[in-house]
Amino acid sequence: MTTEAAHPRLAACPALRVSPAALRAGVVGGAVAVIALWAAQAEPSARLDVLFATGAHLTGLLAGYGILVMLFLMARVPAVEHGVGADRLARRHALGGRYVLSLCIGHALLALCGYAAHADTDLVDATLDLLGYPGLALATVGTALFVAVGVTSARAVRRRVPHETWRAVHLLTHIGAALAFVHQLAGPDVAGSVLTVWVWSLLHAVVAVLLVWYRVVVPVRQAFRHSLRVIDVRDEGPGVVSVVMQGIGLDGLRAEPGQFFRWRFLRRGLWRTALPFSLSAPVRDDTLRITVKAIGGHTRRVRRLRPGTRVLATGPFGALTAHRRTRRKVLLLAGGVGITPMRALFETLPGGPGDITLLYRAGSAEQLVLRDELEGIARSRGAALHYLLGRSDASFDPLAPQALRNLVPDLAEHDVYLCGPPGMSASATAALVRAGVPEERIHAECFAF
Repeated sequence: MTTEAAHPRLAACPALRVSPAALRAGVVGGAVAVIALWAAQAEPSARLDVLFATGAHLTGLLAGYGILVMLFLMARVPAVEHGVGADRLARRHALGGRYVLSLCIGHALLALCGYAAHADTDLVDATLDLLGYPGLALATVGTALFVAVGVTSARAVRRRVPHETWRAVHLLTHIGAALAFVHQLAGPDVAGSVLTVWVWSLLHAVVAVLLVWYRVVVPVRQAFRHSLRVIDVRDEGPGVVSVVMQGIGLDGLRAEPGQFFRWRFLRRGLWRTALPFSLSAPVRDDTLRITVKAIGGHTRRVRRLRPGTRVLATGPFGALTAHRRTRRKVLLLAGGVGITPMRALFETLPGGPGDITLLYRAGSAEQLVLRDELEGIARSRGAALHYLLGRSDASFDPLAPQALRNLVPDLAEHDVYLCGPPGMSASATAALVRAGVPEERIHAECFAF
């Protein structure tokens, strides 16, 4: 059962999606090509300075390529976002950033040691000599910028740094990437061949265009085209509100149930930050709806929004859609406010009576969100709906493998869509695998990335 079958309007022009395997193959293939370029130019030698220089060339090329990959992963290209998933891209970006930073530092140290060995001098004098070259001084500044980004992105530091500050520092990577590019064009590995210069420059140009287009031009164009405004804010439960927005021509967004947008509400205290929230209902009558739980300063301010507030929405993002479905029967498993994308899928996933089951995990009945809507959808569709209530540290675990099989006897024959807090998602995934669900049929998206 595919997305196109569920949405006839999309069948005429199916969305292009890059699968995780295709993305991984492309990235690995590029790295192999970079290593081949280095190998073609390497000069075998047992001299210490040459060995250091050879290592510096390899780490430098891989670092430059890695920077391009990191920028591409965060360019918000729809085909990649919809095929891989924004949360998975963010995790790969974070993991890859550590490798790239290590390569940058390794390149600098190897180049320094190689120069010191060649000039027969100590590391301090070698450092002072190299900083006298403008190109190397700029490269050093670029590396320092990457180190600053790496430090502020460390989990222990990021918890203590305001999001706006972290984001501002993170934007320095673009300056660091530009300085690295200038440095690479002056180095022998790239500058030694006209063809290599052209290919390397073209790769950088393509990534730069994608970044500007999808992170600047498209959001601005959407803002003018759709003219979104808040029309209603209503309470859904303790600390939870739904925000309804209306615009013009919202079908043009091609938003699918299960996806999310990055919302920027143009009011004091909110306009500086783009907040990722899933749609909690399908697009109807040029309206979009999100359901938000107050868990921080920004989300608390969302509760105080007033009708008429202008909204800038970038997206849609995310791959937790009907496109991932491979089986007739589907289990939707939600925890806490993770019910929002599940509620939209619960209404729209094709299926007859008994094909769709929703399990909703919450601490108590008072914490259930959109309950009346969920029960109305279950009645109209002949779908199964179960509430899994209780504290997470209680003796009985409703997400244990046997408990899940009791609720869904043919669980192993289902596709499973999962959304909830990171801890709940991890334990639920482990339980589903133990209950017989193949991991490739567990489709999860973590809203806390």
